[in-house]
Amino acid sequence: MPEPLAQSSPSSRATLLVLVNTLWREGKPDEALEAVHTMESHGVVGSASLYYDLARCLCSAGRCEEALTQVDRICRVASKPLVVTYTGLIQACLSSGNVHGGASIFNHMQKYCSPNLVTYNIMMKGYLDHGIFDEAKELFQKLTKHGHTDGKVEGRIKPDVHTFSVMLEACVREERWDDFEYAYEQMLQHGYPFNTKRHLWMVIRASIAGKVGVIETTWRHLTKADRIPPPALVKERFRLKMEKDNLEAAVSSISCHPSSHQQSFSKEAWLKLLENNADCFKKESLEQLIREINVSLSKSVSPNLIYQNLLESCIEFVSLDKTAAGGGSK
Repeated sequence: MPEPLAQSSPSSRATLLVLVNTLWREGKPDEALEAVHTMESHGVVGSASLYYDLARCLCSAGRCEEALTQVDRICRVASKPLVVTYTGLIQACLSSGNVHGGASIFNHMQKYCSPNLVTYNIMMKGYLDHGIFDEAKELFQKLTKHGHTDGKVEGRIKPDVHTFSVMLEACVREERWDDFEYAYEQMLQHGYPFNTKRHLWMVIRASIAGKVGVIETTWRHLTKADRIPPPALVKERFRLKMEKDNLEAAVSSISCHPSSHQQSFSKEAWLKLLENNADCFKKESLEQLIREINVSLSKSVSPNLIYQNLLESCIEFVSLDKTAAGGGSK
């Protein structure tokens, strides 16, 4: 039987680790390999960190097959889970722009251990950063449909807020609106709430692109949570309902909002909305809206500034004859 490898001193192991990291940064994988082989030829074994950094160095150089041969060495001296090692190798590939190498390691690791959520998120983002949308979508669907599982209930992996953020942003960037709608609805179903700062601009863009259902989905979500919809969402829903001649729903969109947001619902703000979407508003619908607002204001005990500003802007807009039924420009 071969003699067991001796442990090198802590100082020499630390020195070699620094050397390998330096060679890694300098893009010299052959020299890093030679340094480790020289160490082993003297009958000593390095630390887990040394073999791990050597493997990542090789991944960065596109030499993934060689990197995988270091995994056995890492396992002999490491205490951290195998999934952590593989995830680090995948990240090294992706950081160097080698998405196919990362995908190769991702597929290889599943023979020996199950990817965790961090692994999935890193691989999914790697695909998206390199324009490989469909592969990322496949990983995303694995997590959202049933959750990835290794066969045990406790091993089920579910997406987190980062998973959804990465996917939603990619859908908007690629203008994959059907996929955006699916990802957005899945986010809400998984218990991650609408975040005005993060999601409002996406929802508005999706609506403008024709995915108007996301507006109603968001509206129901906020209503159920007893949250006040942001002004931009109110205006977009108002526009959509007016376009469909659904005056009752259009008015209800406004009624839920407190008058404290006067600037967002000023006369000028309403007029800008009407002018920018002139082709969405029929003259007859606006005239009917004017009548209904007048009736509502006459029954109100206290003045409603939002209704008042909308009324004045509608009257001015109709008088300028810029509606879809009018002869003005659109």
